[in-house]
Amino acid sequence: MTKHILMVFAGACSFGILSTFVKLAYREGYAAAEISVSQAFTGMLVLWLWVWLRSKKQHTSLSLQPIRSCWWQVLLTGAAIGLTTFLYYVSVHYIPASIAIILLMQFTWMGVLLDRIFFKKKADAIQLITIVIILTGTIMASGMDKTQMDGAFIKGCLYALASAFLYALYVVANSRYGNALPAPQKSALIMTGSTLGILIVNFQQLSVSHHFDTGLIKWALFLAVFGTIIPPVLFAKAIPQIGAGTSAIIMTAELPVAICCAHLILGEEISKVQWAGIIIMLLAIIWMNRQKNKPGLLT
Repeated sequence: MTKHILMVFAGACSFGILSTFVKLAYREGYAAAEISVSQAFTGMLVLWLWVWLRSKKQHTSLSLQPIRSCWWQVLLTGAAIGLTTFLYYVSVHYIPASIAIILLMQFTWMGVLLDRIFFKKKADAIQLITIVIILTGTIMASGMDKTQMDGAFIKGCLYALASAFLYALYVVANSRYGNALPAPQKSALIMTGSTLGILIVNFQQLSVSHHFDTGLIKWALFLAVFGTIIPPVLFAKAIPQIGAGTSAIIMTAELPVAICCAHLILGEEISKVQWAGIIIMLLAIIWMNRQKNKPGLLT
């Protein structure tokens, strides 16, 4: 169990660094649709190459029979994480990364709620207490009190909240569908759905884009490794083992990672209150994991 918790935690940390580097890509003139689709497409190619090489190494043929039984559910799961990424990248164009990540973290209670609505899975006391503590920490860590609200700010917040909802859908769906597939195949299929989802939503804009150049390749490769290769592989293996509700809580590790990354690379100021919020979040996650390992406390 501890191994799978650490896998989800590592995937969340990998996601956490993305917003900082997307802002750097924005400075070079690239748009959210271009960044997200190139990232997803690169990740998809790498993951399918991995699946093919793995089948060759094991001297087995690449059978699509297991995929056919659940392909559409896994593709839709991929579309959810693809559009999560796209909307999140759009949001950081309008609002600071620290505000975007606090709103994205609302997927914690959204995921628990969706699990309850669709699968009748009740949240236990430890999850509920941890969520309350984490939300308290995220409010402190966001630095929202220092930001002036205007039309652009509200627009960015709406994009971030939509991203959070899709992220919650992804976590719940990932814990339920395609679990019979090997992790590499499931991850590759998820990234295929991610690429298709972003392409369909942004087809008109992407068809007239002139920014698909060599400069975009470096961002596609970097963001693909940390956004569409490492996390999906870890999540595909670990989330079904520990469940959507617990995974959603652990994945809030994105927030402290995102804020620290923005501070170190972009030079964004972090107040003492924000640091306190980060510490509260981390302590809540550690406490929840310790309770998870005690028999009879969590189911």
